[in-house]
Amino acid sequence: MTSPSDSPGPPGAPGTASRLRRPAWAGRNYSLLTAATIVTSLGANGSLIAAAFAVLDAGGDAGDVGLVAAARTFPLVLFLLVGGAVADRFPRHRVMVAANALNFLSQGVFAVLVLTGDPRLWQMMLLTALGGTGQAFFSPAAEGMLLSSVSGEQAGRAFAVFRMAMQSAALGGAALGGVLVAAVGPGWVLAVDAAAFAVAGALRSFLDVSHIPPRAPGEGMLADLREGWREFAGRPWLWGIVVQFSIANAVVGAADAVYGPLVARDSLGGPGPWGLALAAFGAGTVAGALLMTRWKPRRLLFVGTLCIFPLALPSAALAVPASVGVLCAVMFVAGTTVEVFGVSWMTAQRLGECILWPPSAWLSLGASAG
Repeated sequence: MTSPSDSPGPPGAPGTASRLRRPAWAGRNYSLLTAATIVTSLGANGSLIAAAFAVLDAGGDAGDVGLVAAARTFPLVLFLLVGGAVADRFPRHRVMVAANALNFLSQGVFAVLVLTGDPRLWQMMLLTALGGTGQAFFSPAAEGMLLSSVSGEQAGRAFAVFRMAMQSAALGGAALGGVLVAAVGPGWVLAVDAAAFAVAGALRSFLDVSHIPPRAPGEGMLADLREGWREFAGRPWLWGIVVQFSIANAVVGAADAVYGPLVARDSLGGPGPWGLALAAFGAGTVAGALLMTRWKPRRLLFVGTLCIFPLALPSAALAVPASVGVLCAVMFVAGTTVEVFGVSWMTAQRLGECILWPPSAWLSLGASAG
């Protein structure tokens, strides 16, 4: 949505040329959200590699890496719906900034522990759980804020450009993260991720929520969740996709967080090749997002659902294990197809948001899936 400050202004006014070059749908909120997401994507994708190798460097095994990964996932799932209800009751930008502050603190302490001593497994699990909790409250607010920042026929293109920027940053973050973990160790990569959350939180504090109408008083959070569940359960297109991608996420998440780093350590040469494979996945997502800026499938969810199946390819390549070149190739294909799904899913949510209420409480499941 374009705010008055985004209007081109009279000819010859200062900054007119730069404003005219910006698409009408790329308003102030959209630009701030995109910039903040680029910053966090750069840090977060490197920290995924860093966290796994921090556990391994501390003497942990595959089970310990899995426990740390599960420590993040459990509170993310547990608090996601609560986070959605909170996002419907409080200004979304404040929820996002508070969640970023929690992630900054948890990653900062994690980095200090890794850099200064021998981190214990329970400490890494606790700090990772705090990060997952922050993400559970952040995701619904961020999803709702993005959906409210664009409108009209260009929504699909806006989402594609947003995700292309996010995935380009993820590409750079994964590649750089793998190199930095190998060169200077995981602690410094975790510190960079903490700093990225601080910068992103500062950017998101400037978001404008004046266009979002105040929420009418309701009967309470539990009543909102019950009503949202009825709306959610009554739409097979919504819960069917959520169930499908929840299963896919569980399988792919296990491969990325646990199996991938172990195979990289034992068979591929360490964190560098695994970072390269994640970078190939990121390059694929950029290619998929670029494709979706030009293509709008007539059957969004049908095409998106078909694009989930190639996610099995990276796990199959790791199971062999395939060479680094083959792994990068299949990661690129999987990244391309999953991004076609992601843009299709976001566009479908934007079309359905005017029907589904309260949006953040149950569309948060869609945010988690995508």
